[in-house]
Amino acid sequence: MRQKFIADKNERVDKFLSEKLNISRNQIERLIKNCGVSLNGKLIKKGGIKLQKGDNIEVEFKKTEYSEEKYEVDFDIPVLYEDEDVLVINKPPGIVVHPAPSVKVATIVDWLKSKNYRLSNIAGEERFGIVHRIDKETSGALIIAKNNKAHEFLSAQLKDKSMGRYYLMILNEPLKEAICVDKPIARNPKNRLKMAYVKNGKNAKTLFVPIYEYLTAAKLYTGRTHQIRVHLSTIGRYIRGDTTYGKKEQKILRVMLHAFELYFIHPSGKKLSIIAPVFDDFKKQLPKGFRHEKISSLSNAFTSYNRMCDKLKTST
Repeated sequence: MRQKFIADKNERVDKFLSEKLNISRNQIERLIKNCGVSLNGKLIKKGGIKLQKGDNIEVEFKKTEYSEEKYEVDFDIPVLYEDEDVLVINKPPGIVVHPAPSVKVATIVDWLKSKNYRLSNIAGEERFGIVHRIDKETSGALIIAKNNKAHEFLSAQLKDKSMGRYYLMILNEPLKEAICVDKPIARNPKNRLKMAYVKNGKNAKTLFVPIYEYLTAAKLYTGRTHQIRVHLSTIGRYIRGDTTYGKKEQKILRVMLHAFELYFIHPSGKKLSIIAPVFDDFKKQLPKGFRHEKISSLSNAFTSYNRMCDKLKTST
């Protein structure tokens, strides 16, 4: 499969393609190395080449080669929705989404290969089919593209925010009321493994809504790394099990954060909302007297808050 673009401004080719394909510059470098990127008819070897307005860029996506699994897949994953274009799974906690040099265990990608799925290869072999990711310890709804056309269609929704998720979490202390946190986020200058509220960082906005005692829901209006966890830290809260942004010594084995509801527009044009049931470890942390069956679609619950978001008490 080939895609053609015309540069609309002067900038680096990796930055241009990263924005057009909605993937990282590291992924663009792999595309240049493995798939082939041409500038005005000539193959390029580096992503730092400067484009001139009007330049022709062509990207060739090679057919994915399915190699033997590097690590044994000893787990299975619940499928929430599937058709010829998309697959939505309920990612269990403790599983990494895609391979990386530091990952020495089977990943979601390995599981997909073990099931012989034929998915998009727009992001390369290591992330084939992966439209977005969630952290290892986070569980919940994850959408996967079965072909490059669907991948592009879904990736565009990440940019224009027509795709999104409602999260459930168990906090260390209840919230007294809904609160909208609008604070920029960047790499923590004192700890490169963490993110932090930084005045000149990237804009970030999160709406938190209390559900029942410690059980809280959230909607992201932007998609920054560790956004929920950083914004909670600015209002004196943290997610149970989070030893990075919360209490260092906890008996809970993972961050109690779950992507509960995923909404998006299907390539057919139909609007879909998929619910990902919480896992047993999350159920055990729910407030006493609260039945998990009471948790239904959060989209309706957030409708009024979305409209009122600018009127809500905002932490800035």
